[in-house]
Amino acid sequence: MYTSMVAVVSIALLTLASAQNSTDLITGKLGNSTVASNNPIGKVYTATLPEKPFFNPQNPKGNIKGSISAAATSNGVGVKFTVRFENLPTSGGPFLYHLHASPVPADGNCTKALTHLDPLIRGETTPCNDEYPQTCQVGDLSGKYGSIVSDPFEESYNDEYASTVPGSPAFFGNRSFVIHFANKTRITCANFVLASNSTASLAKPKNTRANDPATSSTRPSPSPSPTGSAPPTQVTGAANAISASLLSLTVVFGLFFML
Repeated sequence: MYTSMVAVVSIALLTLASAQNSTDLITGKLGNSTVASNNPIGKVYTATLPEKPFFNPQNPKGNIKGSISAAATSNGVGVKFTVRFENLPTSGGPFLYHLHASPVPADGNCTKALTHLDPLIRGETTPCNDEYPQTCQVGDLSGKYGSIVSDPFEESYNDEYASTVPGSPAFFGNRSFVIHFANKTRITCANFVLASNSTASLAKPKNTRANDPATSSTRPSPSPSPTGSAPPTQVTGAANAISASLLSLTVVFGLFFML
């Protein structure tokens, strides 16, 4: 009887631990990202960093050099990103990089790129869990695929949730990307352009966030610059997991009294 009771209690505790882990996942107010399956094949978007950095433009070392190239995969599902950076700062890493909601203006002010591309309003208070990229912000590339940890840095990966369809909330072709220090201070930024027709007129992106903050025209201080403020929400199903755990514990106690 004692052995049976121990076995039942152990199973219940494992169920409770599993349910607790499931509640740690954070998703957007509008749910998880969905797979972009209709991206037009053949269009390539590129964003190349400028000569001078936004942060400390007088730095004799100059700006980070590099670019991001992005195109639909061969079957139109998601986007293949090819990332190349070099001449990184000697301190302040590992460095973060993200797709941002707005383009960079002509004055190069990276603050005006606004927040991460986050159409489902997840926010960034809770870090991205790269095991569940559908729960992350669409634009959180380093959160999903790793920070910049070497110089030079080269990486290539397929992201199923970014879109090359103009008008899609996950479209980045008329937006920008920003590189940050580990403390989120913005170092440099660049706009995406359609590489096969760089003179194409891309419409100004619509605001994909309900709570984008007003931006300042002044250069930010070296203090961290948060790029999103929407509060996280628990992933759908977490409440069901907790209910299941409580039910398991109820069964345990019932069996205990029966034994």
